[in-house]
Amino acid sequence: MQRRRLTVPALLAASALTLAGCGGAEDEPATGGGGDDAAAANYPTDDITLYVPYAAGGPTDLAARTIGDCLTTEFGQTVVVENRPGASGSLGMQAMLAGGNDGYSLSLIAVPATATNPLQQDVGYTNEDYVPIAAVTEIPSVLAVGADSEYADAEAFFQYAEENPGQLNVGVPGATTSQAMELQRLAEEYDVQLTAVPFTGNAEMTTALLGGNVDAVFINASEDVLANIDAGEFVPLAVSPAEQVDYLEDVPTLAESGFPELTNSVSVFGLAAPAGTPEDVVTTLETTVNDCLEQPDVMERLGEEYVPDEFIGTDAFADRIDEIVETYGPILQE
Repeated sequence: MQRRRLTVPALLAASALTLAGCGGAEDEPATGGGGDDAAAANYPTDDITLYVPYAAGGPTDLAARTIGDCLTTEFGQTVVVENRPGASGSLGMQAMLAGGNDGYSLSLIAVPATATNPLQQDVGYTNEDYVPIAAVTEIPSVLAVGADSEYADAEAFFQYAEENPGQLNVGVPGATTSQAMELQRLAEEYDVQLTAVPFTGNAEMTTALLGGNVDAVFINASEDVLANIDAGEFVPLAVSPAEQVDYLEDVPTLAESGFPELTNSVSVFGLAAPAGTPEDVVTTLETTVNDCLEQPDVMERLGEEYVPDEFIGTDAFADRIDEIVETYGPILQE
C-alpha cells in the first residue's frame, strides 16, 4: 500500500519550530499559546490523556487505544486512554478542553459527528475550540440489502424508490448521522425519497435487516459488516466515497449510480487537541501519528483497509471538517 510520509521540508519545518521554541528573548513566541516555548520544545515530558467520547469496544475506542499504544512507545511517556461516552460524543470533547491546551489532553474525534454536533445544539464546544491533528482511520458507508432481497443491484433499488416514494425503509445509525443526511440530500437534490429509520449502531441495524424489519441499511462498512457481506448475509449495492472501495470489489459508488454529490458519508476517526495547543506540539503529534500509521502492527490492529492510503494531516483534516460543515450545516439548521 502506497502512503505519503511527511516530506523532508515538513520535517525540517518541524525542527525549525522546535529550535524557535528554544530561542532567545528576541524570538517571536510560539503561536497558538497553551504553554511556554521550552515546555513545548521538550514535549512530551509527562503522561498524556487521550479521551474517547464513546463507549469501549467501538471503532473510535479501537483507533484510540491502537494509536495511544504507539504514541506511548514512540514518546516514552504513557498515553492514558479514558472513555467518556455520552451526549453524542460531547462529554469527551468537554473533558479534553477542560484538560488544557498544553498537549497533554487529547481526544479521538469522529467526523462528521464531532463537526456536526455543534451545528445542531449547544454541546459545550464549537468547531473553533479544537485543532484536528491527523486522521487515524476512515470507514466508508455502504448501502446493503439482505440476501433474500428482491433488489439485486443499485439500479433496481433506486428505480423502485423513484416509482414508490418513501416506501423503502433504510436503517441508519442515528437521525443526524451522515448516512441520514445523505438520504435527505438524496430526496432534496435528486427527488428520490427513502424513509430513514434511525438505530443506535451496527448491531441493531444488522438485526433489523436480517429480521426483515427494514429494506436496506446505510451503514459503516466496519469489520462486522464486511463479515456479513463475506458470509452472504448482506448484499452491498453502493458505497458512498467518490471512488470505489477496493475491498468491496465491483460495488459502485452512489456517484456512479446517478447521484454525483453523495460522496461525504465516510466516517473519519482521528486525533485532536484543544485550540491554542502550541504549533510545534501539534507538529510533533502529527509527525508521530504518521510514523505510527506506517508500522505493520499498527495497520494490522486498525485494519489495513481502514488506514488512509494517503496520510491526512492537520491541514487536510481541517479541510475535511470544513467540507462537512459546508455540506451538512444548511441541512441541520433548517
